[in-house]
Amino acid sequence: MIINKTLNGSALILAPEGRLDTTTAPELEAVLRDSLAGVENLTFDLEKLEYISSAGLRVLLSAQKIMNKQGSMKLLHVSDMIMEIFEVTGFSDILTIE
Repeated sequence: MIINKTLNGSALILAPEGRLDTTTAPELEAVLRDSLAGVENLTFDLEKLEYISSAGLRVLLSAQKIMNKQGSMKLLHVSDMIMEIFEVTGFSDILTIE
């Protein structure tokens, strides 16, 4: 998985490409751990995300909990397949999806 990262002041955009699963979730966790200090607006651009597993959902939930304390988080360009996973798991009610 490739994770494109753009930091603009207190706004961070993360754009993962490929599969977010058990193998790649720790990589995204590490990027979040190293990048969230001082971030007030976190955006995930999921346009090139092909698949998300429960491990990937856990990383997004963890990021949402952190951002609830220090700012806001939203998801952009969610594909129909990923959106279906969010809806089935109830994540569509927890996350801000635009």
